[in-house]
Amino acid sequence: MQAEKKQRTKLTELGEFGLIDHLTGDFEIKNKSTIKGVGDDTAVISYGDKLTLVSKDLLVEGVHFDLTYTPLKHLGYKAAVSNISDIVAMNGTAKQLIVGIAVSNRFSVEALEELYSGIIQACNVYHVDLAGGDTTSSVSGLFISITVVGEVDKDKVVYRNTAKLNDLLCVTGDLGAAYMGLLLLEREKHVFKADPSLQPDLEGHDYILGRQLKPDPRTDVIKMFNEMKIKPTAMIDISDGLGSEVLHICHDSALGCRIYQEKIPLDPTTVNMAAEFNMSVYTVALNGGEDYELLFTIGQEDHEKVSQMPGVSIIGHMTDKCEGVQMVTPDDEMVEIKAQGWDALRKREP
Repeated sequence: MQAEKKQRTKLTELGEFGLIDHLTGDFEIKNKSTIKGVGDDTAVISYGDKLTLVSKDLLVEGVHFDLTYTPLKHLGYKAAVSNISDIVAMNGTAKQLIVGIAVSNRFSVEALEELYSGIIQACNVYHVDLAGGDTTSSVSGLFISITVVGEVDKDKVVYRNTAKLNDLLCVTGDLGAAYMGLLLLEREKHVFKADPSLQPDLEGHDYILGRQLKPDPRTDVIKMFNEMKIKPTAMIDISDGLGSEVLHICHDSALGCRIYQEKIPLDPTTVNMAAEFNMSVYTVALNGGEDYELLFTIGQEDHEKVSQMPGVSIIGHMTDKCEGVQMVTPDDEMVEIKAQGWDALRKREP
């Protein structure tokens, strides 16, 4: 009798978040000190008077970064702050950072000094200690693994699954600039490959390039929350695109939402660059990612306080789950929001 053929499921069928759910969904927490495991921006562990926050990112050359146009110092800085942003998304403060790298022999000591100079700069700016790590060899390119440890008072931690019906939905800063910076760098890379005698045309695009190559986590917003005595009901950082993050909060909180297209904050340089690429700037804002702004919900009673916070936009409100996740256009048309943001395991066109 011929053995039954074992099923083989492709990673692209599940995608990054589907794979995480598949691999860890049935895991049972065994320790009382583990308050939150898989499923938020960080793990939450209870030790003493405060909660410990732990987050980890793995960055792979050719998947998460392209060294053709990413300076190693900028890469180190961005690798650090993207993890710090996860701590911020829990309403916490980053304290320690641990770095692991795997590197091929095409990199020199001086190259790794550049990478680490960016990591150390981020640690200095955000008062985080570089507390250890590991280094090993790689047969193909550069891999960066960063673990960040932070803390938050037990009564101030904010999750993504605790939004309430009729809460206001808010974002910090402006959206889409980082993605337009990436598209600009990709365009100039292809131009250079076609004709190496041509110099990259990057003049006048400092803002969107900075948002892509050297972002900053919104630690200032956490300070404003404390000063104004505001605690968001739910929060997440915008690393994979506004649409994806809205869906996370709605899914985890078992709610729907309605956001208003004209309320989505945009920088003029982002608008202009989207037009140059013949793209809808709202598609860019919803699906671009890597803005490292904060998406959060607040109760109606905090409307006046949040309205006074500089750089914060109220873009919509939470609804009943049966109403779905919708965006309202200026013509009052309802458009369903579907996540098209970054997913490292999703199949892409060649």
